[in-house]
Amino acid sequence: APFSFSLGTQGMRVAILGNSGSGKSTLAKKLSGDSSLPSLDLDTIYWEPGQVAIERKTSDREADLRRFCSDHDHWVIEGSYADLIETSFPWRPELVLLHPGCEVCVQNCRDRRHEAHKYPTKEEQDRRLSFLLQWVSDYYERDGPMSLRGHLDLFERYDGAKRIVTDLNDA
Repeated sequence: APFSFSLGTQGMRVAILGNSGSGKSTLAKKLSGDSSLPSLDLDTIYWEPGQVAIERKTSDREADLRRFCSDHDHWVIEGSYADLIETSFPWRPELVLLHPGCEVCVQNCRDRRHEAHKYPTKEEQDRRLSFLLQWVSDYYERDGPMSLRGHLDLFERYDGAKRIVTDLNDA
């Protein structure tokens, strides 16, 4: 069945988790649409601004996420970071784990438009594509908060509303 979200007494709060290329940003944009629903790409608080692959301190990124969640009644957050998604759980979001499979994620990464908030140029983004594709493939084998195992563990532990989406057409 296609996605539908309801606005409860606390408003719509959605936390989207998944591999690189799984459709997290696309779904977040679809949900926020023209409604001006605040949306946060967790990449923007996880990494040092203007630097590639330099992590910010855990306390700083968690504080930024808590501030975002507190400042808005309704919101969408999305990212690959199970530990950061878990930081949002006191606000009781609906947890959505996107799991379309490796081939879909790889193709989505290949088809990706320039992500100016991550890379200064499309050429720089394309230079890093082979690393990204390896990262996408390794998601199914590695451990930790940015792995399928880490995502499934978080999903199982969460006692709020949640769903796994394997077919992006349903989203």
